[in-house]
Amino acid sequence: MTTGAYSAISSYSRVEILSLLHERAPRTISELCEATGLHANTVREHLQRLADGGYVVGEPERRTTRGRPRVLYSALGTPDVSSPIARGKARAAALRGDLMRRILPGSESSDLSPEALHQLDALTEDLTDAGFDPLVDESALTVDLSPCLQAPAEASRRQVQCHVHLALMQGVLSEAGGPISIAGMRESCDPTQCVVMLRCS
Repeated sequence: MTTGAYSAISSYSRVEILSLLHERAPRTISELCEATGLHANTVREHLQRLADGGYVVGEPERRTTRGRPRVLYSALGTPDVSSPIARGKARAAALRGDLMRRILPGSESSDLSPEALHQLDALTEDLTDAGFDPLVDESALTVDLSPCLQAPAEASRRQVQCHVHLALMQGVLSEAGGPISIAGMRESCDPTQCVVMLRCS
């Protein structure tokens, strides 16, 4: 996972930071340093990469006392968190998706609403940028990411990475706006098999 914007999550340290922000947000740099054992400059660099990718949002703390306000960080995919970068990426993906549907024969026929299609456009582009080769089944509402890029990781890390990836995928769908959301992952004994199930409300 080293290509495109999603390379922001190619580092397990950044995945760990995202996991912490999904557990409880907002958090400060010092809180993240304490939880990860990383130096403040390293955490700051990781947060900048994640913010540039649209996966983390930092906002100044509202203070009633004097002093420089701390920056509070939250992750995409958590309640009430929205990223202008992620929204912009979703809009651009929707435009490209509409163009492709007009050009490719037979691609305009879909049972999904335009909003749902735009969500799938955003999700597909984001996953492709991550280095995945997503196979989207519109009728079954599944995204097959097999073989999983995280399968070689140790089981405890893989579980954290799966949780973070699902949360980020939900964040991408939310930023695109529409009826589709993440329902979960299909259970499999083979760690290389990764099929994400969607729901359309």
